[in-house]
Amino acid sequence: MQKNSVNKVMLVGYLGAKPEGRYTPAGRATVSFSLATNEAWKQQDGQMVNHTEWHHVVAWDKLADFSKEFLEKGQLISVEGRLNTRSWTSKEGSQMKTTEVIASSITPLGTKRNA
Repeated sequence: MQKNSVNKVMLVGYLGAKPEGRYTPAGRATVSFSLATNEAWKQQDGQMVNHTEWHHVVAWDKLADFSKEFLEKGQLISVEGRLNTRSWTSKEGSQMKTTEVIASSITPLGTKRNA
């Protein structure tokens, strides 16, 4: 295994919903939210294509408390963190898998986007 590997994510996007906060049984604060990043390009035929990618973000402790209190749906934010993939078995017995961003820094870049 390479000793100098890096797992770092930097995203700038819009909050899909107000962050949902909760506490673990041990009393640790956590929050999760969706973040949309957008890109647009022009195809060879001149037609514009817009694409939105949705990211699942998780924050812990003081960063979770900050997110729950100050972030709003539609707000432009910057998120830095690392990718984490989890697997589990659903109640129906299916193998499930998700990749999420574990945030180490969240910076508001603007107010709520006008609808």
